[in-house]
Amino acid sequence: MDISSTGLRVLQQIAESGSFTAAAARLGYTQSAVSRQAASLERSAGATLFERRPDGVRLTPAGLTLLRHARTILDCLTAAERDLTGTAPRTELVRLGLFLSAGAAILPPVLARLAATDPQITVTTTEGTTPTLVRALRAGSIDLAVLTSRPPHRPLDGESPRLHVETVADTELVVAAPSTGAFAGRTAVHVDELADAPWIAAPASNSEPLLGVWPGLPARPHIVHSARDWLTKLQLVAGGFGVTTVPSRLSPVLPPGVSLLHVEGAPPELRRVLVARLPGRPTPPITAVTRAITSTA
Repeated sequence: MDISSTGLRVLQQIAESGSFTAAAARLGYTQSAVSRQAASLERSAGATLFERRPDGVRLTPAGLTLLRHARTILDCLTAAERDLTGTAPRTELVRLGLFLSAGAAILPPVLARLAATDPQITVTTTEGTTPTLVRALRAGSIDLAVLTSRPPHRPLDGESPRLHVETVADTELVVAAPSTGAFAGRTAVHVDELADAPWIAAPASNSEPLLGVWPGLPARPHIVHSARDWLTKLQLVAGGFGVTTVPSRLSPVLPPGVSLLHVEGAPPELRRVLVARLPGRPTPPITAVTRAITSTA
């Protein structure tokens, strides 16, 4: 096969982003250039690598096989470049992905622990939804991911072999509401009272869930503000502009003016925090970061 490193990077980005358009944006290419690279890859491989679906692009079994080799080849090329330029890293790098609310509650104590126990390890981080981070793991763009799941806790994706997953903790989903106004002084709210509440939620797409609205809401949610950033959402709550859902583990980092309400009249919404990586024997740095996550959560 005559496959270029550019083609392998295109393959990796398509696997991570789930579309030719998003891959082109991340790589700084035009969509037509990405499409040409994808077609060239398929001709060189002699197999169909990409499955076009209504919700985006997924890799076929042949594409996943090539992706596993692409990760190794691209890592080797990066190492070779560092050796040739004399810029070999003095620390061991772990690329960590976290779901959108995990950074505030989990990341600082993890980094503090690693600084004390494993100062030779450098951690870089990126945020995303669980589906996005699972794709990034499969694509080899991150080494480790802190994810969340809801009962019945099915496998994170349908690909094989399955990701290696460890449970970090279970946490209850609650509603963050202004400390003044309709819910002032309360610690609980009936789900029916939330039917007409103004909601602050993250935008939804074909492949990503709507974040910030109570899952068992007995009516269509009235969304007044759309934001992905948790600080923005919680400051809007503090200002009295709406309510949103948060994991109860975020209670230590809530801004003033925000109260947490347990929801009555509906089954509890539990969320499991997980740490996941590709199957196989982990490197010592990945093991150390995993240990720091499970011990400080």
